[in-house]
Amino acid sequence: MKYTLEKIKQEIAEKINDFTGSELVQPADLAYPPNIQMGDLSLPCFVIAKNTGKNPAEVSSDLVSKFSALVGENKKIASVFSAGPYLNFKLNKHNLCEEVINDTKEAEYGANEIGEKQKVMIEFSNANTHKEFHVGHLRNLCYGDSARRIMNENGFEVLPVSYINDFGIHVAKTLWALQEFYKNDELPENKGEFLGRVYVRSNKETKDDPHKNDLVKFMMKKIESKKGEEYELWKKTREWSIEQMQDIYKDFGIEFVKTYYESEVIDEGREMIDDLLEKGILKMSQGAVIADLEQFDLGVLVFLRSDGTATYPVADIPLAMKKFKDFELDASIYVVDVRQELYFKQLFRVLKQMGYKKPMIHLGYDFVTLPDGMMSSRSGNVVTYEELKKMLEERIEEETKSRHSDWDQQKVDVVKKALTKAVIKFEMLKVGAKQTIVFDIEKALSFQGFTAAYLLYTCARINSIISKSDISKDKITEHDLNKNLNEEKEHEIVIKMAKYPDMVKLAGQNYDPSVIAKYVFELAQEFNDYYHAVKINDSEEKEARLALSLAVLRVLEKALSLLGIETIEEM
Repeated sequence: MKYTLEKIKQEIAEKINDFTGSELVQPADLAYPPNIQMGDLSLPCFVIAKNTGKNPAEVSSDLVSKFSALVGENKKIASVFSAGPYLNFKLNKHNLCEEVINDTKEAEYGANEIGEKQKVMIEFSNANTHKEFHVGHLRNLCYGDSARRIMNENGFEVLPVSYINDFGIHVAKTLWALQEFYKNDELPENKGEFLGRVYVRSNKETKDDPHKNDLVKFMMKKIESKKGEEYELWKKTREWSIEQMQDIYKDFGIEFVKTYYESEVIDEGREMIDDLLEKGILKMSQGAVIADLEQFDLGVLVFLRSDGTATYPVADIPLAMKKFKDFELDASIYVVDVRQELYFKQLFRVLKQMGYKKPMIHLGYDFVTLPDGMMSSRSGNVVTYEELKKMLEERIEEETKSRHSDWDQQKVDVVKKALTKAVIKFEMLKVGAKQTIVFDIEKALSFQGFTAAYLLYTCARINSIISKSDISKDKITEHDLNKNLNEEKEHEIVIKMAKYPDMVKLAGQNYDPSVIAKYVFELAQEFNDYYHAVKINDSEEKEARLALSLAVLRVLEKALSLLGIETIEEM
C-alpha cells in the first residue's frame, strides 16, 4: 500500500529520471529538509552530477528550470527551487492536507508489506523462576513486545515466544533458603514475589560460606535427579513463579504463542553432546567439552565444564532446533541484554556449523538503573515490578484526584491503571536499545516533556476539544479543507502525519521502537503548539480544524499502539 507522500516521491523520482534520461533517482532518495522553510522534500544532486559530469549546483538549477514549467499543471507541487546542490520542493498545502487526512482514516495507515509475510519468531521475557521480576526485566518485556508489533506492521508474520530459565543453581539457592529459613512460615498471597526475596537472602547467606554452598550444590543434585521431596518442592515453587509471570504478562497485554522452559530441553542437549563431538563441532579440552571458535575470532564456547555441569548452550542448541522445526521459521530473533552479545555470536556460529543457515538475530539492550546506581538481583538492590507498580499507582491516583476532585473512584482507577502501564512502557522504549535507562519516577510522571503522561494528556486534550464541539467524531467531515486550513502550523502538522509510514519502516528496519516514541512526541508537540496558537471550536474554520485534530488523534493512537500503549479519553 502506498500513501500520499510515497506517491508524490515516486512521481518526482520518475520525472527527474525522465529529465535526465537515467534511472539514478529512487523515491527514497528524496529527503526531508532540516526545517520546513527550506521546503517539504529535498533531493541531493551529487549522484546525478557524478554521472553527468556536471557540478551538483548546476544540476539542481537545470532541474528547477525543467520542473518550473510543470508546476502550474501539477496539483501536488506548489514550487521548486534550488539550494546549492539540493533540489527542493514545496508541496501544495491544500491538496496534501486533504489526501493525508483521508489516509489517516485507514485502519492500516502506516502499515506496509516489506516483510512479505515471512515467518519470524521473536523470543523475549527470558526471566528466571525463583527470582525477582524487576525493572530490568520490564525493559526486555516492553522491547520485545514493541519490536513484535512494529515487525507485524512491516508485513512480517511474527511469533512471540518466551524462554524461562527454570533450572539451575539459582533455583537450588532459593529452595535451600526456603527450607532453611521459611519452612514453617505462612506464605504470602504473591508467592512468586516472595521467592525473589528468598533468593536475595540465599545469596547473602551463602556468600563466602563454603559449607552452605555445598548444601546448595547438594540441593541441585537432588533437583536434577527428578525424584524425591526436593524435586516435588521444585515443581510446586516453579508454578508460583510462572503464575506471577502470567499475571505480569496479563497486566501488559502480552500473549505468547508458546513458552519454552530450560527444564524441557536440557536433557536433550546433554544427549546431543556425543553426536556433536563425533562430528567435530565440539571437542574435549582439559576435561571440558567446548566449541573451539578461534578461527572465527569468537574464542571458545564451553558446553560442559570439567565437573560435568552444563552451560547455557546445552539448552539453547536444542531450543533453537525445536523452534525451527515446530514453526518452519524464516528467521529467529532473540531479545537478550548486551552482555550476551559474544555468546550469541558463538551460539549462531555453532548452529551454522550444524546446518542452520536461516537468519538468527540477537537484539541486545542495555541496563536499567536507578537514580542512585545499578541494580543487582543477588544483592537485593532492585525495584521489583510489584513495588514499581504500587509506587506509580499511588502517585497517579493522588495526582488525578487533585486535578479532578469531582471524579468517582472508578474514573480515577481507569486513569491510574492505563497511565501506570503507559509510563513503564514509554520509559523503557523512548531511547535506543543500546542506551542505559535511568528509571526516575519523578521525571517519568511529569506532564511536561518526553513522557507518557504528556502524550496521553495530548490525546485526552483532543478528545476534550471534540467533545466540546457539539459534533461527534463520526460526524466530523473535511468540509472546505482547501479554503480553511491555511495556517503554516497546519501544514507542518500535515507533513508530520504524512511522514508516519516512513517512521514505521525505519523502526522496522532497525528494530527500534524509539523511532516511534520520538515521532509521536514530536507530533504531540506540534499539535499542542497549534492548540495554543489558534482557536479551534470558536473559529470560522471550526469543522476543518476539528477534522485536522481528529486526524492527529488517529495517528497518535496508531503510533502509541506500536509501543503497546493504550490511550484514555480523559485525564
